[in-house]
Amino acid sequence: MSTFDEDLFLKGLEQRKATLGADYVEGTMAAADDFSRPFQEAMTAWCWGFGWGDDAIDAKTRSMMNLSMIGALGKMHEWELHCRGALNNGVTREELRAIIHVIAIYCGVPQALECFRAARKVLDES
Repeated sequence: MSTFDEDLFLKGLEQRKATLGADYVEGTMAAADDFSRPFQEAMTAWCWGFGWGDDAIDAKTRSMMNLSMIGALGKMHEWELHCRGALNNGVTREELRAIIHVIAIYCGVPQALECFRAARKVLDES
């Protein structure tokens, strides 16, 4: 029995590329091997097709939510990646700063400092 949903995967792939950039996503998918490909496909279908695939919440708001949650988890590689995606989805510098302030309040100043470092790197690349 296969749990792979081609339609959800394709919807997710489109959304993932729109947020993170086609070059990044295509490179990640191309680098997937027999070991990691099933995860990449499932994550694309589930996170991006199911999680991001409806119109209930706009992409900008989803990006803001993601930055808050990923910041709370302290997953800085993912935070940096989603920071780029948030800017692609229309999050402004001022909104990014406000998100980090909320992370400071609820997760602590050291975590906010990590987010500011990652944000600075992303903003300097822009």
